[in-house]
Amino acid sequence: MSKKTTVIGFMVALSLLTACSTGKPAATVPSDSGGTATAAPLKDVTLKIGLPGGYDITSQKIITNFQAKYPNIKLEIEETPWADFVTKIVTRIAGNNPPDLWLQENAVVLGYGKRGVAENLAPYIKRDLKTDDYVSALTSAKLDDKIYGIPHGINPGALAYNKQIFKENNIPFPTDDWTYNDMIETAKKLTKDTNGDGKPDIYGFQAGSNITLGWLPWMRAYGGSSLDLTLTKATFTDPKSIQGLTAWADTINKLKISPTREAATTGKFFENGKVAMTFFQYATQVSLNKNKPDLDWDTVKMPIGMDGKRFVPMVVNQWIVYSKSKPEVKEAAWTFLKYYLSDEGQGLLSESGTSLPVKKTALAELEKSTTKPVNKKAYTKGIEEAGGTLDENASWNEWRAAAGPILNDIMDGKRTAEDGAKEIQQKVQGVLDENK
Repeated sequence: MSKKTTVIGFMVALSLLTACSTGKPAATVPSDSGGTATAAPLKDVTLKIGLPGGYDITSQKIITNFQAKYPNIKLEIEETPWADFVTKIVTRIAGNNPPDLWLQENAVVLGYGKRGVAENLAPYIKRDLKTDDYVSALTSAKLDDKIYGIPHGINPGALAYNKQIFKENNIPFPTDDWTYNDMIETAKKLTKDTNGDGKPDIYGFQAGSNITLGWLPWMRAYGGSSLDLTLTKATFTDPKSIQGLTAWADTINKLKISPTREAATTGKFFENGKVAMTFFQYATQVSLNKNKPDLDWDTVKMPIGMDGKRFVPMVVNQWIVYSKSKPEVKEAAWTFLKYYLSDEGQGLLSESGTSLPVKKTALAELEKSTTKPVNKKAYTKGIEEAGGTLDENASWNEWRAAAGPILNDIMDGKRTAEDGAKEIQQKVQGVLDENK
């Protein structure tokens, strides 16, 4: 799936009003230039908000409710299809006319921060938020002790399974204690050729082709990774990384428990009841429940890796505050984001189903929801235990693009993991070195 800043809130507004009424100075936030940015009183101001993906990704209720609470902040909303927005925003930044506030993938935001486009929100967070009220993803846009985004939401992975297929084969449902080996062995039992044509009609598992649900979780399951902890060195040729890539491709080419990459692009196997298990991002449940309301399915945590550790992949899109917006506009943007992070805002985010909230109280409420998947703790407790981002750094898009075609060849069985990893290592390291 797809898919993938700064701000301050109601308490800030109160503190500013108090400062004005008592004659005390307004609160200040250190600026990146070394001085201080004064939190301007919340007077009439226009805030331009860019919404890639429109209201399919950002709940319209959040925008509407905020506008009702803060009529002095006039919102100009720009709804744009995600792909169009991503293409045009680069040109708009170059022309110094982007929105004051918008959202994009975490890795892109880090790149904007490095180039001075995104406001450093760390001082704002320190001034106005209790970080203990939020999960660690709150500060996932951190680079060199600066924080360049506020999460639009968390879109983690879990193991989804078709209950009907398990019942028909008298096999117990997956559990949170499952390992990758448990998943593989069960997938073998559930892969069936029901019409005798020599090809499976039901697959036990569907392997993902992207970084989020595909090759990176498998690499992590074997103790490998794509980059080292500094995010400056490629580690594709680490033997553990190669083991993971091999196991990932083997689900298709050796074990035959997964449909091919080509078939999976159009087959909608899990949606159509042709796959027993797959790694499943949280946001996908919105379309699945809409298109297949009668599908009997649920989720458990991502399986435990061969190294005894669990890895739960998380995609975190981030709200960005444009660093060159006027101070009073930045404060208006922060007011919006503070509302977004409030119980009300996070509750509306949960209601939309497009992402998990980052506030702990909202996550606790979400766990009580009875919409499918019923076991939302597979996601909420999964990220609490082992949530991790996708080796994101400022050159994430570039090095992924360099690795992508070779990874496709590995998945398609055209190259061995060991051979492909050597070329990926060289290409990715080249990108990393260029972006030091």
